[in-house]
Amino acid sequence: MKTKNKNLIWLTIVTVLFSIGLYFQKRNDVSNIFAQEQIQSCSYDIVQTYPHDAQAFTQGLIYDQGQLYESTGLNGKSSLRRVELETGEVKQIHDLEDRYFAEGMTLWQDRLIQLTWVSKIGFVYDQKTFNQLSTFTYPTEGWGLTHDGQELIMSDGSDTLYFLDPDTFAETKRLQVSDRQNPVNKLNELEYVKGEIFANIWMSDRIARISPQTGEVLGWIDLGGIIEPQPRPKRDAVLNGIANDAQEDRLFVTGKLWPQLFEIDLICE
Repeated sequence: MKTKNKNLIWLTIVTVLFSIGLYFQKRNDVSNIFAQEQIQSCSYDIVQTYPHDAQAFTQGLIYDQGQLYESTGLNGKSSLRRVELETGEVKQIHDLEDRYFAEGMTLWQDRLIQLTWVSKIGFVYDQKTFNQLSTFTYPTEGWGLTHDGQELIMSDGSDTLYFLDPDTFAETKRLQVSDRQNPVNKLNELEYVKGEIFANIWMSDRIARISPQTGEVLGWIDLGGIIEPQPRPKRDAVLNGIANDAQEDRLFVTGKLWPQLFEIDLICE
C-alpha cells in the first residue's frame, strides 16, 4: 500500500510538472506569434530630393533649426559640417586631424558630440562656433550616436546599444537588439524618432526601428532602390544618415558618398 501511495505521489508530481512546462511552452508560443504580428514592414515615398556632397562619407546626420549638421568619415577627410538643406552647400566646417576617422554624431543641448571609429575618443564642440570644448573616451569602437532626451545612445557595429550619461559619458546600461530572439548586428548610424531608436544596418538598405525599453525590433524600413538609377560610386557607398525634424515631422536620409539627400514619408503595413 505504501508503495502504491508513493507511486501515486510521483505520478501526480510528474503530471503537475508536465502541465506547468506545457503552459509555459504555450505561453512562449503565443508570445512569439504576438511578436511576429507586431513587426511592421515599412516602405517609403520620396517627398523631396536635395543635393548632397558626393564626396561626403556620411557617418552622422542631424537636423536642427533649419540646418543640417553632418559628420563625415575617412582618415584625412573626416569633418564636422553645417549644411544648408536646400542647396547642400557647406556653410561651416571643422576638419579633424588625419589620424581620426570620424563616425556618428548627435546634438545635446548646445553641444555637438562626435565619435571616432577605432581611436576610442569622442569630441565635444560648441554648436555655434565648432570650437572644441572637451574630449571623452570609451572602450569600444564608435559607430552611431543619438539621444533620448536623457541619455546618449551609442552603437559599435555589434548588436549592442550603449547608454551614456551626457555629461560624464559614463556608461549607464546596455541593450541587446534582437528581432524575434535573433540578434541584430551591424547597428550603425542612429536617430531617436518618436520614442523609437532608428538604426541603419551597415551594408544594407534597411533601417531597424528599435524599442529603447526592450531592444526588440518593432519594425523594418526598406529603402531599397531609393538612390537608383544613379550608380553608387563605391561598394561602401551605402545608406547611412538619418535626421529627424521633430517640429515639422520630417524624416531625412542619405548615404556615404551619395549625391542626393531625401525627405521621405514612411508607408507601414
